[in-house]
Amino acid sequence: MPVDRHLLTQEARDLLQLTRDVADKALSPIVDEHEETESYPEEIFATLGEAGLLSLPYPESWGGGGQPYEVYLQVLEELAARWAAVAVAVSVHSLACHPMLAFGSEEQKQRWLPEMLSGSTIGAYSLSEPQAGSDAAALTCKAAVTDDGYRITGTKAWITHGGIADFYNLFARTREGSHGVSCFLVPRDTAGLSFGRPEKKMGLHAVPTTSAHFDNAFVSAERRIGLDGQGLQIAFSALDSGRLGIAAVAVGIAQAALDEAVNYAKERTAFGRRILDHQGLGFLLADMAAAVDSARATYLEAARRRDAGLPYSRNASVAKLVATDAAMKVTTDAVQVLGGYGYTRDFRVERYMREAKITQIFEGTNQIQRLVISRHLAG
Repeated sequence: MPVDRHLLTQEARDLLQLTRDVADKALSPIVDEHEETESYPEEIFATLGEAGLLSLPYPESWGGGGQPYEVYLQVLEELAARWAAVAVAVSVHSLACHPMLAFGSEEQKQRWLPEMLSGSTIGAYSLSEPQAGSDAAALTCKAAVTDDGYRITGTKAWITHGGIADFYNLFARTREGSHGVSCFLVPRDTAGLSFGRPEKKMGLHAVPTTSAHFDNAFVSAERRIGLDGQGLQIAFSALDSGRLGIAAVAVGIAQAALDEAVNYAKERTAFGRRILDHQGLGFLLADMAAAVDSARATYLEAARRRDAGLPYSRNASVAKLVATDAAMKVTTDAVQVLGGYGYTRDFRVERYMREAKITQIFEGTNQIQRLVISRHLAG
């Protein structure tokens, strides 16, 4: 990844080198097989946890890596350039830890946060529902108050790591209205919680995406995060960070596609010259490189604002919009560079193109990002 490494601390440079080493040794050799067979890589997340890559942007005092978001996102990009499904799952895990750190009580954090950040458990985010995706205020999953907790009834959808994650940030309705949604930390083994079959997806085959069904599932009162009715505030605060994660993943996919297209264009000849030396193709590759570099700069700028404690919600939406649209364009063009070969599964650019599409959809569709940006402009 062509980033100005001299702008980073030595610790950050070492961390990125560690990430590349782990990704090259543990991810790259097995990604094609697992994506082709749609099989889950059982040991991968334990390996990433042992390397300290699952909790990088969280404070060391709670067991995190204490890294700025600018560095964490570059780690995500490196992972995504080798295996997008794994990078997405790492981003979602980080997203799932945010509510506890930002809104949990001191007692809750003492009890659960170190385990969440240690790498010994994996988290998932459970916000969307079959009829409530972009419109989070339309949630219908209910949490009925009991003497000692809540009884959850309803269905959640599109859960990355569904059925495999150890804990779930669940957003359920405790009363009517936009201020009637609350957030809960739900363990996987909760009685009454079950999961649907994995979705048949266009890409990201190795990590399952499922629905979750709550059938009068009991969750104790101590597992509610934040105040009653604070759920949407918690959800949206986490999504700003999550959108930066997806932007970094998109850039990783685009960079991998660009690298493969350039390598192919250097080796393939036509009319007595490398196809890279034909101006029409050379300019196409130049535009691809410009799109990747621009997208990376956009997410890094948003991350630096976040690290500096400045408002970054609009910047996160801009980064997600720019990076994911760039990834879709770059991967499509990479297929074009390879011609007929690019349309076959013998070359990874076909997979990169399929993977890029979902980045325009989850963590808020790019139409929603445009809505967020326009509302910021309106004041």
